[in-house]
Amino acid sequence: MKLRVLATIAAPVIAVVWSVAVSGQSAAGYTAPRTPWGDPDIQGLFTTDDELGVPFERPATMGTRQTVTDAEFAEREAQAARQAATDAEEFVAPRAAPAGRGNAAGRGANPEGGGGVGPPNHWLERGKPSRRTSIVIDPPDGRIPFLNAETQKRSTVAVNARTSGQKPYDGPEALDLYDRCITRGLPHVIFPTIYNNTSQIVQGPGYVAIRYEMIHDTRVIPIGGGSHIASSMKQYFGDSRGHWEGDTLVVDVTNFPANIVNYRGAGPGLHLTEKFRRISADTVRYDVTVSDPTTFSRPWTAALHLRHSDQPDVFEYACHEGNYAMRNILSGARAAERQAGSK
Repeated sequence: MKLRVLATIAAPVIAVVWSVAVSGQSAAGYTAPRTPWGDPDIQGLFTTDDELGVPFERPATMGTRQTVTDAEFAEREAQAARQAATDAEEFVAPRAAPAGRGNAAGRGANPEGGGGVGPPNHWLERGKPSRRTSIVIDPPDGRIPFLNAETQKRSTVAVNARTSGQKPYDGPEALDLYDRCITRGLPHVIFPTIYNNTSQIVQGPGYVAIRYEMIHDTRVIPIGGGSHIASSMKQYFGDSRGHWEGDTLVVDVTNFPANIVNYRGAGPGLHLTEKFRRISADTVRYDVTVSDPTTFSRPWTAALHLRHSDQPDVFEYACHEGNYAMRNILSGARAAERQAGSK
C-alpha cells in the first residue's frame, strides 16, 4: 500500500519538475485562450523537431536526472553543429578523373570535390539541442517497465519490425504498415523522426481533430462523453474518447487491433491516456500514459512539447505515390527465390 501511495504522489511531482525544468514556465502561470464555444483553445500548427535528439528511454548512467549537465549540453550542441555540417553536404556522385590525371590515392574521385553522403539538406528536420534526458518521464529512471525479459525482447522485435533483417517477403502483408504507407500507428505518430514532424490540431464544438504530417494520418476525437465502440471493433488508431479536465484535454484510447498496430510489443489490451494542455502561446504539452498488463509491469508515461511551427501548412506526404521500396523489396525477394531454385 505504501508503495502504491508513493507512486501516486511521485508521478505528478515528476510531471511538474519536468515542465518547470525544461520549459522554464509553469503551466499554472498561464491561462489558455477559449474557443468561441468556451473550450480551452489548443489549436495550431506544431512541430516536435526540438525533441528529436532526446533519447526515448534514459541512459542508465543518468539515473533519475531529468536534464543534462552544462557539460553534457555543450556536447549536444557540438554534436548538433557537426550534424548540421554533415547534413549540408549535398550528395554528389563522383565522376571519373580524366585519363592520365588520376593517382593512386584519389583515382576516380570528383576533381571538383563534393561527395557528401547525406540526403538533401532540405529533407531533414533537426530542431535545437534539448536538455532533456529522455522522452519517458515516469518511472523516475526514464525506463520502460517491461514485465519480464521476454516482453522486452518482444518490444525490441516490434520496434525493429520494418524491413531490417531477413524475412520471407511473400507479399505486401509481410511488410510493416509504416513501410506500406498505411500508418505509423498510435502513439508512434506523435514522436519525431528524421522529417515530417509537424502536426495540426483543429477544434470544433464537440470534436478535436489532429492531422499528422507523417503518413498523412488524421484523427477525429469526440469530446464530452459517450462510451467506446464495441470491443469487437478494432481500429488502427484505436477508439478515442475525450473530455476536458480544466484546461487539459484528456483522451482515453482503447480497441487496438492485435498483431497489426503493435506499440513496443503491447498486445490488444493496450490502453492509452493522452493529455494535451496549452502551457504558453506557442506550446502545447503532450503526455501519454501507456498501459498493458501483459507487457508492462506498471503504466508508464512519455511526454514532449508541441511547439508552434513556422510552416505555412502540413505538407503533402505522397508516400504511396513514391513507394518504390515495397515493389523493389518484393521483386528482389522473387529474384532471390529464382536464383535459389536454379542452384
